[in-house]
Amino acid sequence: MESIVLTVEGKKLEITNPEKLLWQRPPITKLEYIRYLVEVAPYLLPYTQDRLLTMIRYPDGISGKSFFQKEIPRYAPDWIPRHRAGDKQWILLNDLATLVWVANQAALELHLPFNKAGQEECPSELVLDLDPMDETNFALVIEIALRTKEVLDSFGLFSVVKTSGATGLQIYVPLAPVYTYEETRKVNELVARYLAAKYPDKVTLERAVRKRGKLLYFDYLQLWRGRTLPAPYSVRARVGAPVSTPIAWEELEHEVHPLDFTMKTVPERLKKKQDLFRDITDGRHQQKLDALLSYIKN
Repeated sequence: MESIVLTVEGKKLEITNPEKLLWQRPPITKLEYIRYLVEVAPYLLPYTQDRLLTMIRYPDGISGKSFFQKEIPRYAPDWIPRHRAGDKQWILLNDLATLVWVANQAALELHLPFNKAGQEECPSELVLDLDPMDETNFALVIEIALRTKEVLDSFGLFSVVKTSGATGLQIYVPLAPVYTYEETRKVNELVARYLAAKYPDKVTLERAVRKRGKLLYFDYLQLWRGRTLPAPYSVRARVGAPVSTPIAWEELEHEVHPLDFTMKTVPERLKKKQDLFRDITDGRHQQKLDALLSYIKN
């Protein structure tokens, strides 16, 4: 099929190869992918606002080669929001037109850092990444996520959980953006070491995959400058087109699986449950870590 032109926020965007299959199972075309992003944009964009975008591009779909792109391409239109950090100009995924333009580049995964542009030293949230060795044992991921919530609750910290879109779960704790990465990692490490000590037959902090066995890797180190995780509502380049999806803690008390949350199911889910990540993005929960940091220091 020839290219088509979409008008988005007053900007004319040429969509090339709109019928190209980007996912084979189920079959999803580039145009269908763009339509999905347009539908979830009101929920996705509040988090991506003013964050440096890392795209993972799949020009020939998920069965083809892929590459990371961090620097804005030279051919990008002038109206794309951008920010210089280090030696690169980065895309800021701030509006719908930019989101559609990015999707046309076959950016099938949208990854973001933990801080806003201009706040490179201060993350906006704590994030704990639960990564199972055995993707069939999601029950273990759920169990440790719920135990993690108990620990965070005991610290008086509000948290939100989302699927990674792959095999794990990621727990976000919104913060006042006044703490450094060094400080926030100390809190992450406190939680991780406590759980690894309490559940040594279930949890490991070992980074080397070959040494983990069947244990769940509790990744407290991902929270760092320049590192990223998939944005909420970003699709993943995996069979089934799973989506990194915020879920209610109560849902983990029932049988759920990452493949319950896909490009096909998430739009309807959002109509029913609305945005379960809004407590991270709306700025109401700018939590403090002073007491915890004082405890760790002493």
